[in-house]
Amino acid sequence: MSYRLEIGLVLLIATAVGVAVFAANRTPKPAEPDRRASTYLSGPDGSQALYRVMVRLGRPMERRRTTLFGFSGDTTARRTRASLLVVLNPPISLDDVELDEVVAFVAHGGAVIAAGHGGGITRCAGWRREPEGYVDDSSTVKPIEENGARLQLPRAARVLVPRHRDARLSALVKRGVATENQACDTLAPVAQDTLVAAMKGQPVVLRLRYASGGTITLAADAGWFRNRVWRNTDVPYVVLPILMTTGRGRVVWDEYHQGFARETPGVAAVTWEWALRSPVGWAILQLVAVGLVWLAVTAVRFGPARAVIERRRRSPLEHLEALAAGLEGAEETGVAVQRIVAGLRRRLSRTGHVGGADLNAWLESVSLATTTPRGRGAVLRLRAILNQLNQRGGAPEQVLATDHAVEDVWEELRPRTTRDAF
Repeated sequence: MSYRLEIGLVLLIATAVGVAVFAANRTPKPAEPDRRASTYLSGPDGSQALYRVMVRLGRPMERRRTTLFGFSGDTTARRTRASLLVVLNPPISLDDVELDEVVAFVAHGGAVIAAGHGGGITRCAGWRREPEGYVDDSSTVKPIEENGARLQLPRAARVLVPRHRDARLSALVKRGVATENQACDTLAPVAQDTLVAAMKGQPVVLRLRYASGGTITLAADAGWFRNRVWRNTDVPYVVLPILMTTGRGRVVWDEYHQGFARETPGVAAVTWEWALRSPVGWAILQLVAVGLVWLAVTAVRFGPARAVIERRRRSPLEHLEALAAGLEGAEETGVAVQRIVAGLRRRLSRTGHVGGADLNAWLESVSLATTTPRGRGAVLRLRAILNQLNQRGGAPEQVLATDHAVEDVWEELRPRTTRDAF
């Protein structure tokens, strides 16, 4: 019985399941919404719309990505000096030193706008939001008219109420167990204006004026500074005048506490930036590019491989021919012939034993071992050459003849267990 159909169905189902799992894991998950009211974010909950509108109106702007240390001691020109600090409900609170800088900035006549908890500025100014936790209801704001028309304003999620120091906290401060920012206690407003109020009279947007000329504007609902609200409601007609009536200096948007802290660039980043901006750097980059192109071109071999001289080890016969040529050139024919024949006897001996000096007797025994006419003919030629040497002396051509004869004998009688047999 064949199970091909069942096996095919199982493989098909397994393949379909694998493709489905791969596609599900490959599909990117939707990014979580970013709720930060940052001027770098263009999403519905970002605050980039405020920044762009202010730029179009010609106000000098700065996105501060460092801490507020030394902010109150700004000594730049009057026209470019910071006149407004905007802190829009950052997820990171300001520490005590930064709050001291904010208080000193207001004491020197600066203006501050804090939305939501303002990183602690709202509490430092003596106010708090209500309710503090989760909001499941909102408050209707009092209607505002502009040029005879009622503005369409959203409901406020929270309202502002004065903050009274808790008696228990006061006792802890007196005993030194807890601390309270002392610079915040110096903030004593001479006047306060409710710019936007709820129907029950609680302030939603409140401006505090101080004797130094500085102001702190508190907004209980940070949603009034987000892109979605600015696009769908008439909030810009309320918020924009607040931003524009704070002097003509630079507007500083706090982005450090929104989580956009500027990282200290490393040596490589600084070098790369210098190379991109400097003419000398551009020249160096061009030279490096030319060098890389030259290296890539020279590293690739085009065309077929070049023929080279093949080097291999000489065979025993080649050594024998070289020895014969050398002895022949030295006019030692007799010695050359005897040495060549003796070398053949030594190589044919399994133990390398040379034996006696009578080569004719050895050649006679070799003739009995040969089985082919070529081998017997080569042995006879060797015997004839040796006899001629003994009777009449040798001639130079006898060395080459001896070499050829020895080669024929070696090809027939060489040991087949040697490397040359293969």
